[in-house]
Amino acid sequence: MKLVAFDFDGTLSDSEMSVLLGEQCGVAEEMATITERAMNDEIEYAESLRERVALLEGLSVEGCEAAFESVELRPGASDVIHELNDAGVVTAIITGGFGRGVESVLARTDTPVDTIVANQLEFEESELSGDVSGPLVEGTKDDALRAVADNAGVAIEEMVAVGDGANDLPMLRAAGFAVGYEPKPAVEPHCDTVVTSMAELQELLAERLD
Repeated sequence: MKLVAFDFDGTLSDSEMSVLLGEQCGVAEEMATITERAMNDEIEYAESLRERVALLEGLSVEGCEAAFESVELRPGASDVIHELNDAGVVTAIITGGFGRGVESVLARTDTPVDTIVANQLEFEESELSGDVSGPLVEGTKDDALRAVADNAGVAIEEMVAVGDGANDLPMLRAAGFAVGYEPKPAVEPHCDTVVTSMAELQELLAERLD
């Protein structure tokens, strides 16, 4: 194992960034419904992402920052990443969520990750335009994972992917070893193993370091 790639929302974090953003403008319930449909593979991810971001049109920069400051890592997630870093394993976050939110919580928790692949919210002046851009709007996580691995000089069989939702399936299928973190029913059959806590994940990854 030379590289571990994590999904973010629902995996490293039990926060859902789009819902936190939605709370800032009163559309959290609609956000959560769309997110759940996407994670259960009932709607294409790109379509769900655009629908969610469109609901955020007009949200201020300050509202976005307040939402991102509310993003939290799961207890023990930082320890998992630190242990991998100490062992010389490349760490990556590959998320259809928003880079600013990921960067915010990693900085607050002093959690160093080698590579972040994420999307960005688009602004017009000081408000969200309702548009989103980035490599994982239309792109898939297997392509992102392969790009990260190529940059690190890591072969497919040496990669581990950790995720929970339907948009993680391409990454889970591409990796040499797929870990479901409390995966959705549509995802679990495609995982080599399943964990339900960061402590369990840390133990599993430590075993693969031996």
